Amino acid sequence: MLLAVVIPVFNERETLPLLVARLEATAPPRLSGGGTGTEERCRRVVVLVDDGSRDGSGDLVRELGSRGGFAFAVHERNRGKGAAISTGFARALELGADVAIIQDADLEYDPAEHEAVLRPILDGRADAVIGSRFLGQTHRVLYYWHSVANRVITMCSNMLTNLNLTDVECCFKAFRREVLEQLKIEEPRFGVEPELVAKLAWMRVRGEGGSRAVRVYEVPVSYSGRTYAEGKKITWRDGLSALRCIFKYNVMR
Repeated sequence: MLLAVVIPVFNERETLPLLVARLEATAPPRLSGGGTGTEERCRRVVVLVDDGSRDGSGDLVRELGSRGGFAFAVHERNRGKGAAISTGFARALELGADVAIIQDADLEYDPAEHEAVLRPILDGRADAVIGSRFLGQTHRVLYYWHSVANRVITMCSNMLTNLNLTDVECCFKAFRREVLEQLKIEEPRFGVEPELVAKLAWMRVRGEGGSRAVRVYEVPVSYSGRTYAEGKKITWRDGLSALRCIFKYNVMR
């Protein structure tokens, strides 16, 4: 099984090398059915997508992307996180990935948790997995009003998707190939998070006896959030945009 780790990059010259080092120090996830001597693991390719960075990240992406086990794409101008993820998914499908996971380049999420996030997919229970920062794992204590906004956005999303999630905005998301092939991302910026959740809620995939709803699982993840001084990019405008996206992709679909 080939796992694609899709990493959108925008002005992360300082953190990207640290992330790649952590990723390389972490063994690819185990496939299910092991436990007898040697453990069979996923094959892994890291797909880096530079989204028009202005700090030299693009050169670093090209350098890293030329190494074995890596692939890359570069946007000549900044188009937004959603656009970078869309490019990364397309590249992952071209490479023949069976499953893909989104990994931000800013060190807020730990690549050592890939196996935990992917486990429901690797065990054959899930078609998509969404991480949650609010299910009991360690997290850095930061902005109260961000947490309030997140709860409101998640509640509004749940009301229209009928999914019982706790953290729609979590960036740790993973998908089987059958789901990736149907996902057509439209939102260029951070609205991609509620867009992906809405499309999962209404999507159907092939199953025994015909099509069926996508099996969505939620997994607790740790979170080491950044302050704005440390490079955090999301703003209150993105919160309003998330509400717009929830309405658009659930009601206006």
